[in-house]
This record gives sequence, structure tokens and C-alpha cells, in this order.
Amino acid sequence: MAFLATSADGWAIDVLHLRKGYGDTVAVDDVSFSVAEGEIFGILGPNGAGKTTILECALGLRRPDSGSIRVMGFDPGEDRERLHPIVGAQLQAGALPGLLRVGEILGLYKSFYRQPADVAELVRVLGLAGKLKNLYMSLSGGQKQRLSVALALIGRPKIALLDEMTTGLDPQVRRDTWDLIEDVRDRGATIVLVTHNMEEAERLCDRVALIDRGRIVALGSPARVAERAGTSQRVQFVPSGPFGDRLLTGLPEVKRVERHGRHVAVSGSGDLVSVLILALASAGLTARDVQVESATLEDAFVLLTGRHLDDGGG
Repeated sequence: MAFLATSADGWAIDVLHLRKGYGDTVAVDDVSFSVAEGEIFGILGPNGAGKTTILECALGLRRPDSGSIRVMGFDPGEDRERLHPIVGAQLQAGALPGLLRVGEILGLYKSFYRQPADVAELVRVLGLAGKLKNLYMSLSGGQKQRLSVALALIGRPKIALLDEMTTGLDPQVRRDTWDLIEDVRDRGATIVLVTHNMEEAERLCDRVALIDRGRIVALGSPARVAERAGTSQRVQFVPSGPFGDRLLTGLPEVKRVERHGRHVAVSGSGDLVSVLILALASAGLTARDVQVESATLEDAFVLLTGRHLDDGGG
């Protein structure tokens, strides 16, 4: 059964000049963006960038110091009762009574909604089918994470806000979860993913906002944001012998040369691979274990901020 959001202006979420601080620390600093109905929108950044604070403001769990945020046209702080039936959320920090069984928790949450999702399908996809009789306190961290995602989706929400939903999950469950999220979106829901997983964002998101130190540094489709890195290709290889960076940095096609142990990574554009091979050959060298990649969101983030997405930030 399809379910569609019906905000007056076509935006499922509209954030304008949002600011939130904690004492002397500014977590979110003048952030503005809008999320269209039916899209998967990613909020990306390292730990401490302000991602979770934005999500908590959208849920009405925190009040902004200034600016505004509207979810389906409602103020989350003032209209939580109206938003509860149509918004599902999975947060990083959360706990349930330890002596409740998984099946009991799912049954309780299912009873809150008139038209809940298929619980059997949710637990199958999320790898919880064999855990229904287990106590919550006995679950591993990854299993608790899967359960929190199931609870966020059990009400067939019009909007799902998911905070690092696949952290700690094994690769197969992670990909099954991605398939589930795409299916939820295909049935009309709007999804907001808070993540620092670039593969997840590039696979799922229609648009992304890169956040660093509380500010948006780039906004657009993953491909368009990746283009901000100023490159279209990245070539990694192992040279057959030593050489100076000037052999490659002087080439017009080359934008950047990085070294990671014995591997050399070259970012650039044009016929980059052929140019590299010829330049190395002119110095009597060859390239081994050559790998060619397109520019990534990680590349764009490093260029725009000078640090990596997995850098800690408190």
C-alpha cells in the first residue's frame, strides 16, 4: 500500500538558518536545506559535525536557538502529537526495557499504528527472525541497531529519520537494509539518512549535504558534490621503482598526487591512465596493480575541509 506525504509546499522537511549550541560550543551554525517528498536525503559528515543535532531538532527532541525547521509543514517542537503517526526515527543512542523480548517489543510498537508494516518481512530482512524470543538485554549492539531500524519503519512512516542505521552491521545485513530502505522510498516515503558511510550515501541518496563543524560545505546529488573535488578520475598503482612527484604533477591532466605506503594515488581528468603510463615509461618505470576509480564524496570532503570523513570531532 502506498503512502504519500502531502505538505503544502512540496517539501517534506524545510530547514532555514538553523542554529543550536551547547554552552560555548556551536553544534549547528546557520544551516539551511530542504528535503523533497519521496527522496532519500543524506546528511554526511564526521563525528561531531552536528548531524545528530539537526536530526534531533527535526524530531522536536531539541529546540533550536534560532532559525526554523518544519516537518510536513509542522513545527516539531509544537506539533509532536501530529507528527508522531507519520514520522519514524532511529537514533544512535536509545534503550528499551532489558527484560522485554524482541517479539514483545515489536508487537507493542505495531499496536501503535492502524496500518503497520509486515513485521515478519521486517525481521527477515534485518536478520532478527531468530531473535523474537530473546530478551532485549541479551542482544548484541548490532542486533539492537537492527531492532531500532525495524521500530522506525514499523508504522509505515511518511518520513523516516535514520541516524547511522548500518553502523556495526555485517556486510550482507547492511546491503539487505539498503534494499529495504529503497523499497520504503519506492512506496512513497521520504528518507533522511545521517551517515559517514560514503558507499551508503552514494548507493542510496538522491541528494546529500556535507556537514563540517556545524556548517554545510556542499549540497547536491552525490555525483555533483563529488565533482566539487575538481577531478573525474582517481588512479591508484604500485610503481616498479622510485620516482619524484614532479614526474606527474607537471602533467596538465594531473590535479593531485598522494602516496600511501608503496601505493601512489593520482587524481585528475582527461585520458589520465594513458598519460600516467606514458610518463612512467619515459622514466623506465611501469605501473602495477592499477585501479581506476571515479571521484567520490570523500574526495570532495577532503578538498573542501582538509580532513577526512572518518576524522573524530567529539
